[in-house]
Amino acid sequence: MAVMSLSRREFLRSSAIVAAASTVATHSLLAKAGKPSPIRLGMCSYTFREFDRAHVIQFMKELKLTDLNAKDVRDHLPMTPPEATLAAVADYKAAGITPRAVGTVYFPKDEDDDVRSRFEYAKRAGVKVIVAGDPTPETLPRIEKFVKEYDIRFALHNHGPEDKIWHSPLDVLKAVQNMDPRMGCCIDVGHTARAGVDPVEAIKAVGPRLFDVHMKDLADMKVKESQVPVGEGKMPVRQIFETLIAMKYPGYVDLEYEIHGDDPMPGATKSIGYMRGVLGEMGYVA
Repeated sequence: MAVMSLSRREFLRSSAIVAAASTVATHSLLAKAGKPSPIRLGMCSYTFREFDRAHVIQFMKELKLTDLNAKDVRDHLPMTPPEATLAAVADYKAAGITPRAVGTVYFPKDEDDDVRSRFEYAKRAGVKVIVAGDPTPETLPRIEKFVKEYDIRFALHNHGPEDKIWHSPLDVLKAVQNMDPRMGCCIDVGHTARAGVDPVEAIKAVGPRLFDVHMKDLADMKVKESQVPVGEGKMPVRQIFETLIAMKYPGYVDLEYEIHGDDPMPGATKSIGYMRGVLGEMGYVA
């Protein structure tokens, strides 16, 4: 789909943004002055997969977010050539945005050169977390070797019941629990719920091996296609935040809004506004 100019896009979605802004304003009223939030909110650039890097930057500014889980999609954070990665990082830095993780990055080959190329990508991006998809269990010892060499954490992303291997974080934990402590999980709460696992209990089980959280909401906790803006479904967002705070989780909660790819900002705005509102109710400012 061709990317429209931002001004044209703003015109077409103005009514939806007004409605979303109303939701944000409602939750902002609840967010009284309080302590800085121990939950750090970020964004998965995959949310904006239909848009180029300039739009990602603009959208992040609109959402007042500065932390990005950047993916090699369109020109968000290209893996190759190396100079393209560096140029993207420079653009983000100039806009006050910091890539905190790369991913989802896939590991199709159990070969040193291929695995190293992914870690070199993360190093160029200046991140300390690789959110990873689809490595086979047999590849994990090789990946562990590079985790030790680069001192970059490996957060294996579960993809729900459709995933041939990594249905839930518990499957990931079973595979990495005796490996280097930098081998761990990115918990996607939506995919976790659809796999029949309580996201809150999964977070508790993974504990210190939790390196990233991908947040989404579902109207039906078993149906992928029921995704809605965060706060409009059944995801226990407050309980998730309370659990993360209790365990002193040091990472990010990144919104991954996978619907309405051609017009994601109304839903993204509602989602971030809701999460800030929940944190406000808990006495925090995010």
